Amino acid sequence: MNVRIIAGTLGGRIIDGSASDKTHPMSERIRNAMFNKISDEIEGAKVLDAFAGSGSLGLEALSRGASSVVFVDRDRIAQKIIEKNIFTLKVENKSQLIRANVSSWMNTTEERFDIIFADPPYHDPQLSTVTKLFGLLKPNGLMVLSYPGRGEAPTETGVVVVDNRSYGNAALAYYRRKDAV
Repeated sequence: MNVRIIAGTLGGRIIDGSASDKTHPMSERIRNAMFNKISDEIEGAKVLDAFAGSGSLGLEALSRGASSVVFVDRDRIAQKIIEKNIFTLKVENKSQLIRANVSSWMNTTEERFDIIFADPPYHDPQLSTVTKLFGLLKPNGLMVLSYPGRGEAPTETGVVVVDNRSYGNAALAYYRRKDAV
């Protein structure tokens, strides 16, 4: 399955989507709605694409002006697709691929991010890992969580859900650190 970069300097370019049944690529309609909502925050942002899959969220962010993206995925097939997409789009100098479980990697990094995309597999939402990701946000940072359209968005002390949008079988929750609201 191919995925199209929607807008920005790489807009219209086609990248490989996920070949694994363990992932659920975000539809173009939902990606477009999400990026339109956060467009003012992308320019110059340091981004984390956790549970990266094909890397489409991080690559879209780079296309729209993010300064750098760290892609994290533990699936070997996903890692190969992300690596290929980074090279196809010639964004190696702004990209870092971490070949690890998100939870394990978080214990080894001191990095903080302006924007975090968390799109865990729907069959394994890893909510304890997702809530730990809040700790990697910079002050005033934003995290967007994609989760199955049924159920509540997870919450954690210190963060606030500032918006929640449903798109049929998928939903997006937007979080800010409490000290930024």
